[in-house]
Amino acid sequence: MKEQGTGSELLYQLDDKPPFLEAVFAALQHVLASFVGIITPTLIIGGVLGLGEHIPYLISMALIVSGVGTFIQARRPWGIGSGMVCVQGTSFAFLSSVLAAGFIAKGKGGGPEEILSLIVGVCFLGAFVEIVLSQFIGKLRRIVTPLVTGIVITIIGASLIKVGVTDLAGGFKAPDFGSGANLALGGFVLVTIIMLNRSSNAWLRLSSIIIGLIAGCVVAAFMGKLSFGNLAALPAISIPVPFKYGFSFDWSAFLPIALIYLITAIESTGDLTANCLISKRPIKGDEYIGRIKGGVFADGLNSMLAAAFNTFPNTTFSQNNGVIQLTGVASRYVGYFIAGILVILGLLPIIGGVLQMIPKPVLGGATLIMFGTVAAAGIKILASEPLGRRSMLIMAVAFGTGLGVALNPEVLSQMPKVVQNIFGSAITTGGLSAIILSLILPEEDASQTASVESVAKSEIADAIDPIKT
Repeated sequence: MKEQGTGSELLYQLDDKPPFLEAVFAALQHVLASFVGIITPTLIIGGVLGLGEHIPYLISMALIVSGVGTFIQARRPWGIGSGMVCVQGTSFAFLSSVLAAGFIAKGKGGGPEEILSLIVGVCFLGAFVEIVLSQFIGKLRRIVTPLVTGIVITIIGASLIKVGVTDLAGGFKAPDFGSGANLALGGFVLVTIIMLNRSSNAWLRLSSIIIGLIAGCVVAAFMGKLSFGNLAALPAISIPVPFKYGFSFDWSAFLPIALIYLITAIESTGDLTANCLISKRPIKGDEYIGRIKGGVFADGLNSMLAAAFNTFPNTTFSQNNGVIQLTGVASRYVGYFIAGILVILGLLPIIGGVLQMIPKPVLGGATLIMFGTVAAAGIKILASEPLGRRSMLIMAVAFGTGLGVALNPEVLSQMPKVVQNIFGSAITTGGLSAIILSLILPEEDASQTASVESVAKSEIADAIDPIKT
C-alpha cells in the first residue's frame, strides 16, 4: 500500500480508483470512525423508550440505511448527492426530539410499535423540509446564522448530557442506580477514552470511543454485568420491511423535528464544505454549489429512507473528513466499499443483539463525552462569532428559555397538552427564540460595537487598576 498522506497531499484524488485492497483498508477505517456514532443513538432511544426486543432490528436497519445513504452520496445518481466520500449515519441532533415524540406516543398508552409508528411518521414527513431547503441553501444561511446554529447545537448537547449521566449511573429506574460499581465502571470508560484521545497516535485517537466501549465491556464481564444469553433467539438475517411498525402523525411531535431538519441542513453544508476542501475541490462557483445542494438533498432523502425502513434521521458525519485527511484517500469509489461493509453488517442481527447487551454504565461513560462534545462544538461556533450586545441578548434569551423548560418542565403544566409537547422541547423553545430574535432585532453597527467593546475594556481596566495598587 502507498505511504499514508499527511493531509496536505492526496494519494488518490476524488475520481481515482484505488486498488481493491487499498480501497477496502481505507473503507474499514471510515467504518471504524463512524460505527459507534451510527449505532449509539438507536441504543439510547431503544433503552429510554423501552423498545426491548426491537433494538437489534433497529440497529440492523440503521447500518443498512447508512450504507445505502453513503452509496447515494458517493455515486450521485441524477445529481442527488455530493459525489464525495460522505459517510451517512444516525444523527445525534435529533435525539431529544425523537425521544420527545416517543414519550408523546407513550403518554397516550402506546407500546413499542405505536411509539415507532409515530417516530417514523414525523421523521419521514420532516425529511421533506430538508429536501426543499436544499434548493435554497444560500438564502437559508441568512436566516439560520452561525449564531443560531451555535445556540441550537449547544442546547442539544446540554440537554442530552442528562441522558449520558443517567446511563452512567445504571440507567433509568435501575435497581442499582448510582451504585459505586456503576459509577466506577462508567468512570473507567470515561478515563480510558480521555487517555486514548490524548494519545500521539492518530489511530488510537480515532478509535478511542470504540476501544473504550470494548474495554468497558471486558471489565463489565468480570463484574458479572454482561450476558449474551438472548442471542440464540435472533434470526440469521435482518430483512428490511418498509414501515414495519406502521405510520402515524402528530403535529406536536413533528414541529421540533422539523426545526432540527432546518438546523441539520446548515450543519451538513459546513461538513460538505470541509469535505470539498480536504478533497481538493472548489469551495466557490457552480461545482461547489452543485455539490452542496446535491449533498443536502441526499441528506434529506437518506433520512426519508431511514424513516421508511424503521430507523432514525441520517446526516453527514464530520469525523470521516478527518479519515480522508489522515489516509490521503479522497476517492469517492471508497464510498462504495464503505456502503457495502455497512450493509453486510446490517444484515446480521447478531451484531445488534451483541450491541444491545452493552451495560448502561459502559454506554453512559462513552455518551457523556459524545454529548459534551456536541455542546462544546456549539460553544466553538459561538466563540467564532463577534459577540456584541445583540448577540449576547439573543444567546441569553435562547439559553434561558430553552434550558429553562428542560430543567423545569412543570413551568408549562397549566398549558394545553399540545403546547406542552411542542415547547417542552428545549431545542424547539431555544431554537425558535434564537431565530425570531435574530430576525426582528436590528443588526449592530460595526463601529458602534467596536466602541462599546473599547469602553468595556476601559471600564474593566479602571476597575482592576485600584486593586493592583
